[in-house]
Amino acid sequence: MKNYKLLTPGPLTTTDTVKEQMLFDHCTWDDDYKQITQEIRRKLLALAHVSEEEYTCVLMQGSGTFGVESVLTSSVGPEDGLLIAANGAYGLRMADIAKHAGLHYKLYNEDYDQVPSAEKIAELLKENPEITHVSMVHSETTSGILNDIAAVAEVVKKAGRIFIVDAMSSFGGVDIPVAELGIDFIISSANKCIQGVPGFSFIICRRDRLMECEGKARSLSLDLYDQWKTMEKDGKWRFTSPTHVVLAFAQALREMEKEGGIAARHERYAQNNRLLIERMGEMGIHPYIREHQGPIITTFFYPENRHFSFEEMYTYIKERGYAIYPGKVTDADTFRIGNIGEIYREDIEKLCEIVKEFLAEKKQEEEA
Repeated sequence: MKNYKLLTPGPLTTTDTVKEQMLFDHCTWDDDYKQITQEIRRKLLALAHVSEEEYTCVLMQGSGTFGVESVLTSSVGPEDGLLIAANGAYGLRMADIAKHAGLHYKLYNEDYDQVPSAEKIAELLKENPEITHVSMVHSETTSGILNDIAAVAEVVKKAGRIFIVDAMSSFGGVDIPVAELGIDFIISSANKCIQGVPGFSFIICRRDRLMECEGKARSLSLDLYDQWKTMEKDGKWRFTSPTHVVLAFAQALREMEKEGGIAARHERYAQNNRLLIERMGEMGIHPYIREHQGPIITTFFYPENRHFSFEEMYTYIKERGYAIYPGKVTDADTFRIGNIGEIYREDIEKLCEIVKEFLAEKKQEEEA
């Protein structure tokens, strides 16, 4: 199999040492394995800047969407109302979850290149007193925009509502003072900025809000409260845990600490992003997001008068060692390039040289 690096928002390129952890077959009942789970939970709370007295952490089998669905369907009861602020596919996915689960919800949909307005959310909460919960995505990888969760948190807390944040592609790569902002539930995944592999999501919850979830869940396997209750005893997962993924994640956390924590990782991602935008701009390729661009993934417009498909460009780049992403915004012709994972300045430089060569070859073909 030809090897290549992933310039995507996750799954992403991991270190050999993270992958090596998955060579060991661990028993889920062993105390040492359960202690690994407990260590992961404690470290995630520290990354969120929260205390164990006020917050707790729950690990949930499955992808990040499983974690989001777990929170929404466990915390929003039959008498509750949910306001979803969306400006991309992952905000809209929350609405899809709510619809399937029969939750009472209201969707506030913003353009993909605009952040949800805290002022608008404040108005909606005033106009709709039945709304008890507000949810939104932090890093919306549909476009690469980084939403202003601090401003939204302020109005949600002022209104006395519960705030749920999907920080799937930002937690660990962007510093989020969870307790300071008053976030009640924040969700992320093993295979994003902490640079583990796919297999589980994690939820950091205010303990009092989690206690309110008892008996509300619409799903057996995604019952957030019951998952926590079992895990809180000694680190045992309710149902079969992804042992190899857990071991890899524990190693990824150690490597993150060695790199310098969130601050160092954020700086590396941000440098990748700035360099990428600069080099692509030199080739006449410009970003879709002008304001509020996040450091995780960048959406680019194609150059003017292009005469090639995404598949052609993708194949050319992949054959030379990198995989990029197709566009996801619906109102523009775009493609996306991620900055996270084991990706460094030299990777961005190399990628841009490959793109430059591709464009030159395409131009020669047109002129021939």
